[in-house]
Amino acid sequence: MTFPTIHLNGTSAQELLAKYQEAAHAVNIAMAMLALSGPHGRDYYPQDQYRGEGKAIDAAYAEHCARMEKLKSVYEELQALVENIVEQAPRTRC
Repeated sequence: MTFPTIHLNGTSAQELLAKYQEAAHAVNIAMAMLALSGPHGRDYYPQDQYRGEGKAIDAAYAEHCARMEKLKSVYEELQALVENIVEQAPRTRC
């Protein structure tokens, strides 16, 4: 991961920190909302009658988990950016 370098001619540590924290918060909200919209078997069982497999809910759940993992990955990257900026800030007096 490429981290920004805090310096006098660049964006201030405070501004970068605020923006990354806001983005992380938004992704955290998205994860919470997505978790509430997870698949329920009642919405998928009719598909199994036509396909004869009984696997529609399993596929939907796997896809839901994959979406959650993507958001989690983005959240973790934003947190890493925040931590890096916090580590740099005392050294730069920005």
